[in-house]
Amino acid sequence: MPPYAGRRMPRIRQVPAHGGRQTSTIVRDLAYLTRLHREPSPLLLELEQHGLREGIPIVDRAAGRFLSVLVHCMQANRVLELGTAYGYSTLWMAQALPSAGRIWTIDPDMHRTEIAASYFRRAGLEERIEIINQPALEVLEWFPQRNLDIVFIDAIKTEYPAYLDAVVPLLKRSGLVVVDNLLWGGRAAASPRSSDDADTVALRAFSRTFLNYPDLDATIVPIGDGIGIGARVN
Repeated sequence: MPPYAGRRMPRIRQVPAHGGRQTSTIVRDLAYLTRLHREPSPLLLELEQHGLREGIPIVDRAAGRFLSVLVHCMQANRVLELGTAYGYSTLWMAQALPSAGRIWTIDPDMHRTEIAASYFRRAGLEERIEIINQPALEVLEWFPQRNLDIVFIDAIKTEYPAYLDAVVPLLKRSGLVVVDNLLWGGRAAASPRSSDDADTVALRAFSRTFLNYPDLDATIVPIGDGIGIGARVN
């Protein structure tokens, strides 16, 4: 029997998907939350501005905070990151590591990772972060670490499905896979067009795969540019 049989059905308020009022409310809410949060550390602020100034893709500040909270609540000792860039997301996670924690971060761009390493040294965390300068899919063929607490994916968008297949077996049960850019600046949610770029098409398809991945309990949350988070259940 339906739970509301014999009783008045509750009124469900429908929120429109688009509209000026909703958009202005979201902007106001985000500004409010920005004011509530403390500023990141001076080093993170400097790195954030460095990346933005040079057009280097870095996670949204809210996404960085989210990663920090995940590392803290998991007491994550073993973290793998695909896509280092200037090390902004790496540093958010590294500052939240427990005393024995370690991060392996993969990026073939040595110029970018040299800049990242300079920030890791200044933070006093270089001994806890190992940079691997090879393409992620090549590394994942031989990567020896198992029972990872968290894997964070923010690399080549068209390779996301292959990354997912490779990293889920590396996670411990209840370990998390976290994926950035699933909203893709609004492009993923837009109506498909023949002119859509390969990354947009790939991310739309990946999100469906991610949410239905048999070994994960997964969701996508509108933090930053859209973060997918899935816990290994099998």
